[in-house]
Order: sequence, then structure tokens, then C-alpha cells
Amino acid sequence: MTGKDLLTYSASVPGPASDVYEAVAHPLRRQILRDLARGERSVAELAAPHSVSRPAVSQHLRVLREAGLVDERRDGRRRCYHLDPKPLVAISDWLVELDTFWAQRLGALRHHLDSRP
Repeated sequence: MTGKDLLTYSASVPGPASDVYEAVAHPLRRQILRDLARGERSVAELAAPHSVSRPAVSQHLRVLREAGLVDERRDGRRRCYHLDPKPLVAISDWLVELDTFWAQRLGALRHHLDSRP
């Protein structure tokens, strides 16, 4: 994969994988994912540590659910959310490719600089 390919990778991934990139693009959604990684939470529990309304958190949860990153469980009138990390594999794979790309580039630069008098 070339450098140009890596830069456009997320835009070219069709379907749910591209939704995952979009879903994690927002800082509050990333924080919600971190919160859910520690365990199941309600909307109220997710909104409490942030200066954001419950409806706003619900909208972010909808985006995360549509990307397959969050599942919902109903407990009476209460809705509880938990993390489903499987879709994050696409991001992990992409980061591994980026790491390999930059390791090769930096290795070539190191070799070039070491070979100079």
C-alpha cells in the first residue's frame, strides 16, 4: 500500500468500516467508547461527567450503534449501553498498515543517512 493509498483508505472503505471511522472521529464519541470499555452505562451515566445534554449523548450513541460499536439493552424503562469492540478491528488493521508504512519509510531514511559520508 502506498502513502497515498493509506491517506485515502478510510474514505474508500465501503459500508460499516467507513462508518466506524466516522463514528470515532468525534472526541465525545471516543470518550463514550472509553467509558463503555469500563462497563455498561445508561445515558444519564454517560452524560454526567461531560458538559453535554442527555439528548446529545443519545444522538452520539445512535451514531455508535449504527456503526456497530455499541449495543443497547433495555432494563424496564432504562436503556443500558455496552461496547462491542469487534468493528474496531478495521481501525486496528489500518493502524498496523500505517505503522508498517512509516517503519519502512523511516528505515529507508535511516539507511540513506547512514550511507552518507
